[in-house]
Amino acid sequence: MKFNPTPLKDVFVIEMEPRADDRGFFARAFCETEYANAGMGATRFVQMNNSYNDKAGTLRGMHYQLPPAAEVKVVRCLHGALYDVVVDLRPDSPSYGKWFGIELNEENRLSLYIPRGFAHGFITLRDGTETLYLASDAYTPGQERGLRYDDPKFGIQWPREPVTVSDKDLSWPAFDPAFHNPDALRGLR
Repeated sequence: MKFNPTPLKDVFVIEMEPRADDRGFFARAFCETEYANAGMGATRFVQMNNSYNDKAGTLRGMHYQLPPAAEVKVVRCLHGALYDVVVDLRPDSPSYGKWFGIELNEENRLSLYIPRGFAHGFITLRDGTETLYLASDAYTPGQERGLRYDDPKFGIQWPREPVTVSDKDLSWPAFDPAFHNPDALRGLR
């Protein structure tokens, strides 16, 4: 696997290294040893989540959890295409308040490594988009937080307008440090 840095500290785009023959190919999508050798902050995952979205333009996010349930995620698109976005909410990070987005699709087979302290969301670019992601901690409703996908503080430039956004995701308040508890996000990786 190749771990390619992004403009945001501790976020990586992961490329598989397929070994191909006349049958197709074989590649590792995850290897605990390779993650550890590459300096990833987490190499153990307790949950694998699957998200299927019927329609292009479905937006999910921007979600994260506070400690002690803060999650590392590794996201991959299995079918279709999506634009995946992360926002660094760690106040001691040099990339605090910045966002990064990348297209993940069934053709490029890229994964995105998202450390603790980042809000995460995506918008589907094709009908029938399916995503699989690993999470280092279990979903904990009391620790869940979110950002509005269109919060002007972050200025995320989505590649298209959303068609479907859940009521929950539309109800996240404008960015307020008190709600997001920046002290809890300090020092996360």
